[in-house]
Amino acid sequence: MNAINIIAPYKYLGMWVFDDPRVGLVQEPFVAGADTMIDRVVANIRDAEKGFLMLFSTTAFPGHQFKLEWRRADEFGGNWYYSPQLDMEGWLCPALFKYFSEAPREIYVQVKPKEPS
Repeated sequence: MNAINIIAPYKYLGMWVFDDPRVGLVQEPFVAGADTMIDRVVANIRDAEKGFLMLFSTTAFPGHQFKLEWRRADEFGGNWYYSPQLDMEGWLCPALFKYFSEAPREIYVQVKPKEPS
């Protein structure tokens, strides 16, 4: 598994989703608060709905902007995380386990614009 993972979320039918063929995910949606967190963190990224970069890791890395702290697992196989910087909680679905063997206690996140093609 990578130390730092990268995905490129975008809006599809009004929802934040991402594709990652490397792990078999297509239009995997962010829901239950994670979508609202994304709305907040990309507010200053021009055309974020067309795609932006999200880097994430279980260890802090230069340039990370947000830390997600594990709160609890649930009966749906997902996990709830809290961001102190946003003072918000959001749910990460079982697709989390495509990247980590168990729910990390902390996830560090950076968002940034995609480079122009």
